[in-house]
Amino acid sequence: MSNSAQRRVLLAAPRGYCAGVDRAVIAVEKALEQYGAPIYVRKQIVHNKYVVQTLEKQGAIFVDETEEVPEGSIVVFSAHGVAPSVHDEAKAGKLATIDATCPLVTKVHKEAVRFADEGFDILLVGHEGHEEVIGTMGEAPDRIHLVDGAEDVAQVKVRDESKVVWLSQTTLSVDETMATVGELKKRFPALVSPPSDDICYATQNRQVAVKQLAEETDLLIVVGSKNSSNSVRLVEVGLEYGAKAAHLVDFAEEIREEWLEGVTTVGLTSGASVPEILVDGVLEWLAARGYDTVETVKTAEEHLTFSLPKELRRDLRAEAAGKL
Repeated sequence: MSNSAQRRVLLAAPRGYCAGVDRAVIAVEKALEQYGAPIYVRKQIVHNKYVVQTLEKQGAIFVDETEEVPEGSIVVFSAHGVAPSVHDEAKAGKLATIDATCPLVTKVHKEAVRFADEGFDILLVGHEGHEEVIGTMGEAPDRIHLVDGAEDVAQVKVRDESKVVWLSQTTLSVDETMATVGELKKRFPALVSPPSDDICYATQNRQVAVKQLAEETDLLIVVGSKNSSNSVRLVEVGLEYGAKAAHLVDFAEEIREEWLEGVTTVGLTSGASVPEILVDGVLEWLAARGYDTVETVKTAEEHLTFSLPKELRRDLRAEAAGKL
């Protein structure tokens, strides 16, 4: 290994929590404070093991399906969004709901409804089985066709090739998505694009930062969970843009000593559902092994915030007014 004085960490910025994740996590925490435990959460509120474990300790109960929530309880819908049928299930179960769907995902849902109402076939670029994709497809199941990569394009069948639009899952690789859209445009020359890019600002910004540091990186460490689509994409983007090796870890203790053999420069970033405490843990682990010089690679500033779900805002306002 190189002399320790030469070892360094290139720390990507932006990284970690996006506005939608921050909103969703705070929504569960505020619900626990406001209404008391237990608060039920349908699916993982965000795709991060540490966040889920932390909220469980505070009294959140995570379930896979709405029918698992006891009648009359409070259920929070995750940041990834749900299909209209899930809202119907909650109503049938007399459940109070807090919808923590990321507003950027809600935007895609609204686009899907509008284009379906206008008679379009909707080609949704995304990964089969992902919660966000399931929720979006539920908005117009008869009109939406999932396109899981460029290799799916040849199999797509639509009613009218002159009325076709594409939308996408918000957490995909920008490059991969546009490659798929390029193939779709060859197949459907009249393909309409959404009014604005569906891939979320945070996903794009984190990928741009990784692209910037990848070429100088011997080892890229991405902090994130394996079911986090945007975190997995960061590993792929890093390798594509020059990182010699890249690994996804939930916690610092998952890093293996042998990964550091011959490594001078470590690139470090985290997915959009990862709290900074986990990145700090990796920095401490690396510093203990001689990688104590940290250089930040900043490619964007992020200032976007989202207000809490309306159901919570209403009750918090009512409580505040009652204390006046």
